[in-house]
Amino acid sequence: MPLTAGVRRATLPVTTFVQAASSAAVIGPTVAAPLLLDRLQLPTAAVGVFMALVYLGAMLATQVGAFVVRRAGPIRASQLALLASGLGLLLLSTPLLPLVALGAWVIGLGYGPITPASSQMLSRTTAARHFALVFSIKQTGVPLGGVIAGLLVPPLVGLGGGPGALWGLTLLCVLAAASAAPLSAALDGDRDAGSRWPRPAQMLEPVRFVATHAVLRRVALVSFVFSMVQVSLTSYLVTLLTGDLRWTLAAAGAALAMSQVAGVVGRIAWGFIADRGLGARRTLLGLALGMLACTLAMPLLSPASPAWAVTALLAAFGATAVGWNGVYLATVARLVPQPQAGMATAGTLFFTFLGVVIGPSVFGALAGALGGLAQGFALLALPLALGLGVLARSRW
Repeated sequence: MPLTAGVRRATLPVTTFVQAASSAAVIGPTVAAPLLLDRLQLPTAAVGVFMALVYLGAMLATQVGAFVVRRAGPIRASQLALLASGLGLLLLSTPLLPLVALGAWVIGLGYGPITPASSQMLSRTTAARHFALVFSIKQTGVPLGGVIAGLLVPPLVGLGGGPGALWGLTLLCVLAAASAAPLSAALDGDRDAGSRWPRPAQMLEPVRFVATHAVLRRVALVSFVFSMVQVSLTSYLVTLLTGDLRWTLAAAGAALAMSQVAGVVGRIAWGFIADRGLGARRTLLGLALGMLACTLAMPLLSPASPAWAVTALLAAFGATAVGWNGVYLATVARLVPQPQAGMATAGTLFFTFLGVVIGPSVFGALAGALGGLAQGFALLALPLALGLGVLARSRW
């Protein structure tokens, strides 16, 4: 049915808030990681295992998410996803390691459907000429979730320890689910409640869809590389600052928030530039170069480094490594007809999340072998060089 102007205006802020809450559920535990790891008597590399479990769940949920959006509608799918993330956070707050591992996986189950659902909504409510900018604004929800986590978790830790911080993030997920309810009647109106749940073979339909599309394959590969860099930054930054650089948890949380704010600004700026100037491919090429420069600069940091220099580097790193997603998702949505936007997004996100699954675990292991997280960041220049090569040879 036709959408009213009010629904069109409300879709972007609601989807952004939903994305922010879902992102905070993923990033928040990494901010509280020093306390949570001590509580469970786990090494620093367990942060990478946590992220791998989260995104293993997200990979599965993204593929099923396309069918959930079709059956339940994008708003109801988003609400179910947020409630799953909240449940995962509650499991993560327990002192039992099997439940903690299950909680990480359940958080991922909640994270996976959020982007396909929002892409389906925004592709209906956005003029094609504004795709990159609008999708970039919505994707600011990811770094905004990092801002929320960086600023909210340290005081919550002071009040209730690590579990208290996770309970506060659970409440945020519930509030975000409630905020989306008024749009359900309009945006869920074309759902197919009678559609069947997919058989196991059908769950990979979004991946097969991407595999048969030459440009989507290249975009998916680039997102695989970029996601490795992004999640390594967000997962290990607080541990790097509190450990290697000897910053306090509050200062490290503020630095994480600042890097995410830079990502917010970057996402909007890159979306505008892609729409009005360079185009998507050249914008992504420039972002890859920026990320590569930042990774090579990370080993220069030490406890003696001036705070302003560390802050400047992290701002540049956040603006590029966190700022690319909106241009990427707008490209995916623009390359296919509107009814296939959710399917194409789900298929490419499989590869995006695969990078997240592989990246943090490999990063943590290599950083441990090299004797420092900063050296691990420098090794990320290698996959970034691969992404640069793909972008340099591609045309769309």
